[in-house]
Amino acid sequence: MSDVVAAFDCGTNTIKLLIGALPEVAVRESRIVRLGQGVDATGRLADEALERAFAAIDEYAALVAAHPVSRMRFCATSATRDSSNASVFAEGVHERLGIWPEVLTGQEEAALAYDGAVRNLRTPPNYPVLVVDIGGGSTELVLGDAGGPVISQSMDIGSVRMHERHLVSDPPTADQVAACIADIDAVLDACPVPVGSAATVVGVAGTVLSIAAGVLDLPSYDKSAIDQAVIGTADVEAFVERLVAMPVGQRLEFPWMHPGRVDVLGAGGLILSRVLARCSATSLVASEADILDGIAWSMVR
Repeated sequence: MSDVVAAFDCGTNTIKLLIGALPEVAVRESRIVRLGQGVDATGRLADEALERAFAAIDEYAALVAAHPVSRMRFCATSATRDSSNASVFAEGVHERLGIWPEVLTGQEEAALAYDGAVRNLRTPPNYPVLVVDIGGGSTELVLGDAGGPVISQSMDIGSVRMHERHLVSDPPTADQVAACIADIDAVLDACPVPVGSAATVVGVAGTVLSIAAGVLDLPSYDKSAIDQAVIGTADVEAFVERLVAMPVGQRLEFPWMHPGRVDVLGAGGLILSRVLARCSATSLVASEADILDGIAWSMVR
C-alpha cells in the first residue's frame, strides 16, 4: 500500500483536492471559487475572491486532517501567476495547510496534465495524443507519445478571461462572439503545437466535461457517464453554437449545469470548438482525470 497523499490544484475558476493511496482515491472534491475574478483587467486577486478561496481551503484542511496524509502538494496556476498580490494568497494557504503553494510554469502544468489524463485512459490510445486542458485563465495544449509530452504550450485564453474580455452581454451579441473567436484564433495561430497531427484528442477539466454532459444530454452531472466518453467533434461544435446563443437563465435549465460555471461556459466552449476545428481527429475523449491526478502521482514516483 502506497502512502496517502493530498494533491491540490488551484486554478482560475476552481480549487480541487485529491486524497488517496494511489491508485485508490479516497476523496475527490472540487469547489468553484472564481479566484481569477477580474485579474485580467486589474492584475490583482479580488478580496472577495480570496475569501471564497480561503473558505474552500478551510474545508479541505478539515478533510486532510481526517486522513493519514504523509505528503501534500499545492499547485497554483494561471490566476496566481498573473496577480500582483499573489503573496497574500500564498500566506493564506500556508496558514491553513502548513505548506506553501507552488506556482507552476506553463511547462510544468502541461506535463502534469498530460500524465494525469493519459494514465487514466481505459483504452490504449493511438499516438500522438493531444491533451486539451481549458481552465479559467489559460488553456494548455500538450502533444505527446508513450514517453510523455513532446511539445506543449500554455496560452492566456481561458473561460473566465475570454468571458470577461468579450462576452459581456446576456446573451452575447454576434459581434462579441466574433471578437472572442478572433482573439482565440489569433492565439491558436501563434501556437507551435501541431494539433492537426494528433491521432487521439483527450479533453480534461470542467469546461470540457460540462460540454460533454451537454452533448450526451445527461439528466444530471454523472461522472461515470462522462469519464472516457467519446464524443464527435461536429457534435461539440453544434452544441457550443447553441450554448453561446442562450441567455444564462436558459443555460441553468440544463440539469447537469453547475451554477458557478454557467456564465463562462460559452467562452470555454468556443475555445474547445476552435481547437477541435484544427484537429484531424473526428472525436474527443473526455477524461475526469487531469492535472490533479498528475500532481498526486508526482508525489508517489
